[in-house]
Amino acid sequence: MGIIGYGRIGQAVSRIAAAFGMKTLCYSRHRTCQDMPDNCRYAELDEIFAKSDVVSLHCPLSESTQGIVNRGTIARMKDGVIILNTGRGPLVVEQDLADALNSGKVYAAGVDVVSEEPIRADNPLLSAKNCVITPHISWAPKASRERLMEIAVNNLAAWLKGMPVNNVAE
Repeated sequence: MGIIGYGRIGQAVSRIAAAFGMKTLCYSRHRTCQDMPDNCRYAELDEIFAKSDVVSLHCPLSESTQGIVNRGTIARMKDGVIILNTGRGPLVVEQDLADALNSGKVYAAGVDVVSEEPIRADNPLLSAKNCVITPHISWAPKASRERLMEIAVNNLAAWLKGMPVNNVAE
């Protein structure tokens, strides 16, 4: 499994992959894939695209990540790859993914986010083969919402102390 974005969520996905006996390649824009379990090692994007049976996106949306999954990167992936996007919709060029799903190059895709929410009726993923779309609901359980509120309060408190955390910068 290739994990693009090795923050808290990417690390959790790596632990789940380990439970299934999967080896993982991780990519972080900071090249700081530290404290990795035995099943995981750092890799550049080209290696992740070339070697992964599953590519899972957990990175923030920025100029460098917008459209990171596109016709060109999909062409470098294994035939039959599975693509998961729980990060941000615009990480994926949706028409390119739909074309790859319909041609069989990509075996399946699971997306919890799309480029425009609520999803538009003309989104090409709606009619693509083997595509599962969920309505961006990973935050819905009570425990997740409590954790999000705690993070927001802690971020604000740190900012007020002049020590901001969880900064997203290019």
